[in-house]
Amino acid sequence: MAPGLYADVGKKTRDLLYKDYNTHQKFSVTTCSPHGVAITAAGTRKNESIFGELHAQIKNKKLTVDVKANSESDLLTTITVDEFGTSGLKSILSLVVPDQRSGKLELQYLHEFAGVNASIGLNPNPMVNFSGVFGSKALSVGVDVSFDTATSNFTKYNAALSLTNPDLIASLHLNNHGDTMVASYYHLVKHHSGTAVGAELSHSFSRNESTLIFGSQHSLDPHTVVKARFNNYGMASALVQHEWRPKSFVTISGEVDTKAIEKSTKVGLSLVLKH
Repeated sequence: MAPGLYADVGKKTRDLLYKDYNTHQKFSVTTCSPHGVAITAAGTRKNESIFGELHAQIKNKKLTVDVKANSESDLLTTITVDEFGTSGLKSILSLVVPDQRSGKLELQYLHEFAGVNASIGLNPNPMVNFSGVFGSKALSVGVDVSFDTATSNFTKYNAALSLTNPDLIASLHLNNHGDTMVASYYHLVKHHSGTAVGAELSHSFSRNESTLIFGSQHSLDPHTVVKARFNNYGMASALVQHEWRPKSFVTISGEVDTKAIEKSTKVGLSLVLKH
C-alpha cells in the first residue's frame, strides 16, 4: 500500500479533532447531472457578515475542471488531469482571477513506496514547493519544503513521521523551521460503531507553550455521529451530525469556555443538501 501524500500524515486525527466543528451558520446545495456536471451554491453567515460561493465542476474521463466564484469577486479555476502520461501521476493547474500572479502548476505522483507533490508558481519569481512521503502504509517519513526564488530563501521546511496499523495511527511533525513539534494519536476502538479517540500535542520551543487537545467520536446509528473535544485551556466542543438522505447532512455544533460558561457559549449550524 502507498504511504499517501504529505498532507495525509496525521489526517485521521485532524479530521477527528477539527472536521465539521463550526460556530457559524453554513448552507450548501449541490445538484449533479448524469453527464458529470455538478453545481454547488454555498453561503456562510459569520457574525454579521454573509459570504457566498458558487462552485461548478465538470468531469470527463480523466479531466476535471473546477470553477469557483465567491462574494469577494475572486474566480478560482482548477484543471486536473488524472493518470497524466503514466499511472499514478496527476497534474493540476490553478489560477485565481484577477490575481495574475496566482497561477500554479502542480504534479502529484503516488507509488507503492512513495507519494510526491511538487508545485511551481507561474510568475517571473515563483514559489517552488516540494513534499514527499517515503516508506510503506505502516511506516513512513516525509518532508515539506518551500523555496522563494525572489529572495532565494527557504520559507518552509517541515518533516513528519507516521506509524500506522489497522486500529492505531501515530504521527510526529516538526513545523515552522523546527520550532513547533506536533504529536498526534488516533485509535479506532470499535469498528462496528465507529468509536474512536484521538489526541494532539503541539509544543512551541521558542514560546515554551504547549496545547493539548483530546477528542472522541461515536456513531449512534448508521446515519448519526456524535463528536466531542476538550483542550488544556478549558475549551470544550461537541457536535451531532445526521445524514438525513444520501450525502446530505445537518450538523449542530457548540463550543464553550468552561472557565466562563455564562458568556462564551457559541452554537453553529451546517446544512448540506446534495441531489
